[in-house]
Amino acid sequence: MEEFVAAMPHSTSLESARDPLLRNLILLRMIPRYPSSISTIELHEALAREGFEISLRSLQRDLDGKLSQHFDLLCSKDDPDPAIAGLRPYRWSYQPHVRPGLPLMSAAEAMAFQLCEGHLRHLLPPGVLGQLEPHFAEARQTLNKREGSRHAHWLDRVRSLPNGKALLPAVVAPDIWEKVATAVLEQRQLQVDYFSRAKGEVKTMTLHPKGLVSRGPTTYLIASVGDYTDIRHFALHRIQKAGVLNAPSRDCEFDIDTYLPMAAFTPRKSTGMVNLVADVDSRLAQTLQETPLSKDQRLELLEGTGSIQLNAQLPDDLESFWWLYSLGDNIRVRHPTALRMAILERNKRVISLYR
Repeated sequence: MEEFVAAMPHSTSLESARDPLLRNLILLRMIPRYPSSISTIELHEALAREGFEISLRSLQRDLDGKLSQHFDLLCSKDDPDPAIAGLRPYRWSYQPHVRPGLPLMSAAEAMAFQLCEGHLRHLLPPGVLGQLEPHFAEARQTLNKREGSRHAHWLDRVRSLPNGKALLPAVVAPDIWEKVATAVLEQRQLQVDYFSRAKGEVKTMTLHPKGLVSRGPTTYLIASVGDYTDIRHFALHRIQKAGVLNAPSRDCEFDIDTYLPMAAFTPRKSTGMVNLVADVDSRLAQTLQETPLSKDQRLELLEGTGSIQLNAQLPDDLESFWWLYSLGDNIRVRHPTALRMAILERNKRVISLYR
């Protein structure tokens, strides 16, 4: 109960205290989402602390009448379980698909959430995506209710597609995600049972969380183990059991932006950049003209040859290599020589395999 009341203003003027609209706005913000709930008496006491005078009977009438008709509220008296339906006083909550608070969303917000949903479904694990489902559901309802408006067919005409082949996100249990997120946010130690794919066994360990990284279909916890100071990565979907400990985690002033360029997510051959010089075909050149490879990218038409030359600074890592390799015969790398030879050797092995 306290967590909802804490968000309320603590000073209400006499004029405001007599305003039923303001009272109901604050009342709606006090109600949590199912399975959490709050009783009519608790709501009555909370409103009194905010300076609103209303009888318990009138409050129950407001909730059971006009508010339930216009907002997705659940009352314990309507629960299919007789034990819950028989509870007195009644308990209130929003339906599971509704975000708590005042559930009003503009058409522009609804459209933005719909685009986000389509994009994030390719990136986030289901357990994490589920945290946003109340917002997505409200967006769908908002747009579906606008029959006859220019927004009515938005859901039928807008899609978000991944760039390239996207693997399905790894499944993370909701309770695992909640425990990991809590440990990271509150900087507390985390005890986990973790399946090591390299060793093929489950190990119990105490982690000092540093941060979370989502990369493709997998979300990783960045942490150190026990008394060790080296930083490792733990795929959330391989955590089989997790418990947040009261002990604070050892942070060591971890800076995620400083750490990530050297992380093993994208192994680097060096800490620097390479100057890429390559010949590209016209279609790739047009794509790079619209969506540049880097801020310093240059595309030049070589006189007398008809070739288009690309110059750009790229990180010296495997991600750059695989991107260039995926372009196939749309590009011919000239410099650096080491990168050119690496692509040539890879092609030789592929040809040998298919022979």
